[in-house]
Amino acid sequence: MVDRSGYELLTNPILNKGTAFTEHERDVFELHGLLPPHVASLDQQVQRRIAAFRELPDDLARYVFLRGLQDINETLHYALLTRHLEEMLPIVYTPTVGLGCQKFSQVFRRPRGLFLSPPYKDQIGKILGQRRFDNVQVIVVTDGERILGLGDQGAGGMGIPIGKLSLYTAAGGIDPSRTLPIMLDVGTDNQARREDPLYIGWRHERLRGPDYDDFVETFVDAVANRWPHVLLQWEDFAGPNAARLLERYRDRLCTFNDDIQGTAAVVCGALLSAVRAAGQTLKEQRIVMAGSGGAGSGIAALLVKAMVEDGMPEDEARRRFYLLGSRGLLLEGSNRLQPYQAPFAHTREHVAGWTVESREAISLEEVVRHVKPTMLIGTSGQTGLFSEGVVREMAKHVARPVVFPLSNPTSQSEAVPADVMAWTEGRAVIGTGSPFAPVPVNGRAVHIDQVNNSYIFPGMGLGIVTARARRVTDTMFLAAARALADMSPARTDPNGTLLPPVDALREVSAKVGVAVALQAYKEGLAPGFDPGRAEEAVKDQMWEPRYESYRRAG
Repeated sequence: MVDRSGYELLTNPILNKGTAFTEHERDVFELHGLLPPHVASLDQQVQRRIAAFRELPDDLARYVFLRGLQDINETLHYALLTRHLEEMLPIVYTPTVGLGCQKFSQVFRRPRGLFLSPPYKDQIGKILGQRRFDNVQVIVVTDGERILGLGDQGAGGMGIPIGKLSLYTAAGGIDPSRTLPIMLDVGTDNQARREDPLYIGWRHERLRGPDYDDFVETFVDAVANRWPHVLLQWEDFAGPNAARLLERYRDRLCTFNDDIQGTAAVVCGALLSAVRAAGQTLKEQRIVMAGSGGAGSGIAALLVKAMVEDGMPEDEARRRFYLLGSRGLLLEGSNRLQPYQAPFAHTREHVAGWTVESREAISLEEVVRHVKPTMLIGTSGQTGLFSEGVVREMAKHVARPVVFPLSNPTSQSEAVPADVMAWTEGRAVIGTGSPFAPVPVNGRAVHIDQVNNSYIFPGMGLGIVTARARRVTDTMFLAAARALADMSPARTDPNGTLLPPVDALREVSAKVGVAVALQAYKEGLAPGFDPGRAEEAVKDQMWEPRYESYRRAG
């Protein structure tokens, strides 16, 4: 039943069907004259939009085009997205979404989601209480401080929650009317943004310390009171805040941080596929992590958990990891260690026999030379960090070196796949954070897997919402990683990709969703869930972009 008509109906992006309104609906809802006389099908509308999309001159224009369509007709937007997901993923998500955040104020047209800022802190509960948000199931929230590898973008960071939720729907089947992007606009330390006359955010230096914590606490309390069962995803918070807020709230809300846990899960899934492709086990690996922030430490922590599940003692598993920060290898006794880094710090006795220039700043090259790693993973944001010398040194000792330069956007990747292939004589197993073109190796084009969080977080959300899970645990992410690895084409084809094709993301999300829902039930976090019908329940939960017939209310 629809209680809107005329222009009001056509301007509601959830309800609008554009030229697909039938003759009968045009009679009932007073649409004659407001639309051209032709009645189109959804298929015809998609054909028209994809043609227009492909004629645009650059990726920013395509990003703005898709955002505009989303604000006009969400069903058509998601029909277009789901049918051309491989082509459009780099536009709605990495890498183009980063440019969209940088240009957010310039291309801003219509409000979407909520901007919450300190001057209106006392009104947060009232703002969230609007009736239009009654059915929200999934929230993605950011404070815009660490947008991809681009740093503080202030209010422009809202592009990330909008993009993430687009994939929750396109890949995970979450009803778009049940999603809500939120920007905690606590100011920005990006002076260029504050001085830009077009900047739409709160023109103030970024809130810090107790004032920041108090603002976030007010927000979390309001969310918990408004939606006791909502899933809240933290996104692109700066490293220390990201880990701290996750630990503070993970037992109070159904919540997770995708930069820490989602990244860890997709990398874990890809690495499980990689070791299988190399004919090895995870327990045999020696892993060097260039980047020990929330993402790098999160990857290491989940891989340790996987090793422990495979039968390795936890202390032994941790010793297989070598994490590097801005001052080199993490070592015990450093006063710069964050709590999440400390478990991976090596003793000084362990490296006492190494030949290094400085015991206080052991470099990546020195670590690789002494450890002889089987895996090299980058979350550093340092362009070209995986140099020819580093990669060649690694490849001397490993038949199939696994090299994952994961930093986004493309310009900040630790290495270019074509170079890595050249330096390893085509032997490397590569995964990247942003999309790269296939690399020619021995007469064939080798596909480069984009180790993209979209393989994990939409399915996580789907499973959590389906099971009505009370909390999100690391073991649920490990279940998701293993489900992803089980779908790897490399399991049956030695030349296959580590990850399924992007156009199979809805299928991947369904499999991940089932695994997550079952794990939540196993842990006692989804007591009302029936594990016997998990696949059916996940399928029933998935929203499809199609037009429904409308009847007028009253």
